[in-house]
Order: sequence, then structure tokens, then C-alpha cells
Amino acid sequence: MSKKNYAGIPDKYARIDEAKVVLIPVPYDGTSTWQKGADKGPDAFLDASENMELYDIETRSEVYKKGIYLAPPVTENSSPEKMVEAVYKTTKNYIKQEKFVTLFGGEHSVSIGSIRAFNESFEDLTVVQLDAHADLRPEYEGSKCNHACAMHEASKTTNLLQVGIRSMDISENDHMDENQVYFAHDLYDDWQDDAIGQMTPNVFITIDLDAFDPSIMPSTGTPEPGGLFWYETLEFLKMMFKKKNVVGFDIVELCPNDKEKSSDFLAAKLYYKMLSYKFKYQNYNEDDEDE
Repeated sequence: MSKKNYAGIPDKYARIDEAKVVLIPVPYDGTSTWQKGADKGPDAFLDASENMELYDIETRSEVYKKGIYLAPPVTENSSPEKMVEAVYKTTKNYIKQEKFVTLFGGEHSVSIGSIRAFNESFEDLTVVQLDAHADLRPEYEGSKCNHACAMHEASKTTNLLQVGIRSMDISENDHMDENQVYFAHDLYDDWQDDAIGQMTPNVFITIDLDAFDPSIMPSTGTPEPGGLFWYETLEFLKMMFKKKNVVGFDIVELCPNDKEKSSDFLAAKLYYKMLSYKFKYQNYNEDDEDE
């Protein structure tokens, strides 16, 4: 990946010393089992971001002016375990610098490392997973760091809420708390309020893009029918940013297709929208100096 500023923003907003936000690309696709290509996701996302308007109409803001530092990508790919460790260390380093840390994958196994870092850094963490798949296997194809295991560790070490689930193996029932799962087929009028009520104050959000319906997000590794749509998802995200301390997030599983660019653009808009919500609704002191 060539070094450039996120979304082509001016250098003064892209420097690590000034930026409030860090974006870590993780172009990893070592364990996916059907369509390959998630390692191309970060570049496709960044390319779409460069072609995106940077004024957010809903929040009436230009959040890039808070500063967004595009970190060097995590390129460790010798094994899933070493990739997870590299993601963990990189994420932890930027959290320690008091940045708002975000990641863009890559396949969902990258989240094992990011969640581990956030869980060590913030007390009583809730992980909110938007995903078509449960990802709760303890091990798959000889590794505990497979994409099919992405949420297993979080299910044991954090307060895990799962939203949009509509595909799983029967064995995952043994590791699932169905009281904290919002299955896609069973979403009801007040599910978002109920989900918010189950969260602790500190929240990390992990979004597998296959959570979205394939009619709006076809370019993902395993597009499952019956997914979430754009505005209902934004409404839920906005509620979390308004009512909880969202400490960071990652977005994974963009599997770009040269003939289908709308998915890349959805991912770009989603990332920017989440930053817009973060700085609109959560308490930042404009006079604070970043370390």
C-alpha cells in the first residue's frame, strides 16, 4: 500500500502529533474460506474515501479537521497468530498515545488483536458485533485465530452483543449467549433500545460488512441474504455514540470487485459517518492538546 493521507486530506490534518484519530489498515486475508480478496479491502476503502465529500450533512461537520492519521499498514502475514499479535501491539501503542484508534481490515480475524488491546485498555468493555456470522468457534482449521473464531475470545473476556446474525454452525450454540444476540430474522421495534440497555459504559464496535444486506453490500467474502440496511444501521450506531463511550471501532471484510464500486463507497461513508458521530456526540475538549 502506498503512503498517502486518508481521504486526501491536507497534511496539517494528517500528522500523528496533531491527529485525534488513528486509522490502522490491516490488509490480511490468510484464513478466509470462500471468496478471497479482503486483503485488497483497505486499498479499495482508501481509494473510495479520496472520492468522498468530506462535509457530513447530518452532523453539519467536517470531522477530518479533528485530524486523522493514516498509520502504516500491519502487514504481518506469516501466520494468523503472528498477525493477531502484530495488530494487538500496534493498536495498544496508539491507544497509549491517547488517540481514538480505528482499524480497517482485512478479514475478521484481525479483530481478535484489536479487541484484545481495547479490552486491556478500558474497564468493563462491551463489544458490539454487527455481522452475518456468529464467529464463535474456539478453533477452526487448526487455528484459534481463524476468521471463524473472531469473537470467541471476546465472548469469554468482554460483554459481547451480537447484531444481525443469520448464519452459524450448530457447535457455536455452546458459546453463544442468546440473551445478547439480535438475530437478523428476529429484529423487533425496540431492539435497539434493548441492546443499548445491555451495554456497559465503554463500547468497542466491530463491523463485518456482511452484516449489511447484499443488495447494498455485495462485495464481501460471504454475502448472506436478509441483512441490515443503511439507515437502520446508522440509527443504531448514532444511539451508541450518543449514550455510550465508544472507545474505538474496526470495519472488516470488504472484498472489492472491480466492476462493483458501491460497496467500497459504502465502507468509506460508514467509516466517516462513525467518526462524525464520535466527535458530534461525545465530549471532546477542543482545547486539549494531543500527546
